[in-house]
Amino acid sequence: MDQSGSNTNMDIEKESTTFDYSKRSQWLRAAVLGANDGLVSTASLMMGVGAVKHDVKAMILSGFAGMVAGACSMAIGEFVSVYSQYDIEVAQMERDSVEIEKEKLPSPMQAAAASALAFSAGAIVPLLAAAFVKEYKMRIISVVVAVTVALMVFGWLGAALGKAPAVRSSARVLFGGWLAMAVTFGLTKLIGLYGL
Repeated sequence: MDQSGSNTNMDIEKESTTFDYSKRSQWLRAAVLGANDGLVSTASLMMGVGAVKHDVKAMILSGFAGMVAGACSMAIGEFVSVYSQYDIEVAQMERDSVEIEKEKLPSPMQAAAASALAFSAGAIVPLLAAAFVKEYKMRIISVVVAVTVALMVFGWLGAALGKAPAVRSSARVLFGGWLAMAVTFGLTKLIGLYGL
């Protein structure tokens, strides 16, 4: 048996099964950032409003407004960012006299839509958690529990897709989310109580 032929086949198999996880970084970053941002910012906004207004309508309206504003902001930010990258890559191809292959270039519209959808997917979690609970304390608890579960899932998902340590990633995301909600609730409660 030809040993060199066997080695070549093994090299080809190895190349075909090796995947460069860094290529996922752009869309993964945008999706995880968008969903996590939607989850944490909307939940924190709702917790802040909930600290001073106990009715469900105020919490839901503030959360909905936060979701719409955040999704628009994420979409616009991602569009501008990716369009800048697009322009740079086109300019580089023109300088290098390389044929411009538009299908290989990043799509600003696609990135904007993905960011808005990811943000909205995260933001819907606290909205749904609060929507059907009339009693104030139970509503706050249900938002915290739903957000905690979602943060753990987002942390684990980001780690799994990026082949990173799951526990550390989930813990980092969870701690950040809890901190944001606690600070927003506490400061808003303080301002509400003392009129600062």
